Amino acid sequence: MKKIEVSELDRNAVDMIGRQWMLITAGTPEKFNTMTASWGGLGYVWNRPVAYVLVRPNRFTREFIEREGRMTLSFMGEEYRQALKICGTVSGRDHDKMAEAGLRPWCSEGGAVAIADAEIVLECRVMYADMMKEEQFTRFAEVEKWYGPGNPLHHLYVAEITTAWARD
Repeated sequence: MKKIEVSELDRNAVDMIGRQWMLITAGTPEKFNTMTASWGGLGYVWNRPVAYVLVRPNRFTREFIEREGRMTLSFMGEEYRQALKICGTVSGRDHDKMAEAGLRPWCSEGGAVAIADAEIVLECRVMYADMMKEEQFTRFAEVEKWYGPGNPLHHLYVAEITTAWARD
């Protein structure tokens, strides 16, 4: 991987996250977890490039984000679609989902864990975190559609993109 400026990213963020999906990884090289996500975005807040991601409170990866205060976002090629499906349905609490998905970890020079075969990796440091609140929604149909009985609201993270990497 080669380090690039965040401003050098030349891909459509809506497509990268919403259609191609991403892997959110957090933890240490010794113990980490990854999960598939397709909700979030990239932008600019507080004079910094940021990513915002939504993670349900019952996801194992959230424990690592909370403890470490950082995460990586790995964007994979279409040939990894099945691996992304596995990482979105199998819990790292109970399975070695990296092995099941055929993925390998990669550690940046700063010690952040990401996915070795990613095309793009964004290292992120959490700047803001909060639970979404049902009373804050202005479109209640969305709550019913996405958060039916037994589905907790997401935790929202706004994270500074500290380093960007691209496959060389």
